[in-house]
Amino acid sequence: MDKPLRELAALQSFVLDHPRLFVLTGAGCSTASGIPDYRDAGGAWKRKPPVTIQAFRDSALTRARYWARSFVGWPYFGHVQANTAHHALTALQTQGRIARLLTQNVDRLHQKAGSREVIDLHGRLDEVICLSCGLREAREAYQQTLIERNPDWLGLSADYAPDGDADLDELDFSTFGVPDCPRCGGLIKPDVVFFGENVPKSRVDEAMSALVAADALLVVGSSLMVYSGYRFAVAAARHGLPIAAINLGVTRADSLLSLKAVAACDLVLPMLSALLSS
Repeated sequence: MDKPLRELAALQSFVLDHPRLFVLTGAGCSTASGIPDYRDAGGAWKRKPPVTIQAFRDSALTRARYWARSFVGWPYFGHVQANTAHHALTALQTQGRIARLLTQNVDRLHQKAGSREVIDLHGRLDEVICLSCGLREAREAYQQTLIERNPDWLGLSADYAPDGDADLDELDFSTFGVPDCPRCGGLIKPDVVFFGENVPKSRVDEAMSALVAADALLVVGSSLMVYSGYRFAVAAARHGLPIAAINLGVTRADSLLSLKAVAACDLVLPMLSALLSS
């Protein structure tokens, strides 16, 4: 039996032996949908790290650059569809094999595929929020406001980036107008957790409670290099829960894994789901 088949058989056994899985997904789960990931196979950044919350709050030019890039990237990102990895996880949940699904992604593709009670660890890009009064609005509606404010920026194109933005460079971002909150005049940001910003405690607590009630942790498409995700592998190990991973590159938790399949999520998960449904 060759290595891919051995890994698939091992994953099948892992799922059968642990009927209440806590699944944690990352960027590798969405690459087949056309959303780039952040890191290479060695865990290093492929591009500059995302903007920090401190820079976003403190610099009008940084906010203009962020929203200009998002303005160009959103028409594509907002219409991305779930891929076979997302649908396979939905099938596994329907089969009763997934107790809870936690994602580091902000694309809502698990929900588009039909998964239920997903915890969006880092928030959701399809909504914006006011940093002052908490007003929420659909990202699509804010896009229309951006269009009205910046008609000269329509028609720009660039390579798409992981956070729903685009790789715009060498432009005068000071000319891009960023509308403030229509209710209080505060700063508008996407409803996602920026670097330097804490994941809401209630969200972490909900995920941790689901983890300790599960039989095992399955990591799908995440290097776990960011602590907000890695902490769940540490907690699983501390509670004696076995950990398996499906990922093309290294993970920060490799030393904690009892099983690792070096494979593309969109290829191995549909096969795993089909085996378990037969």
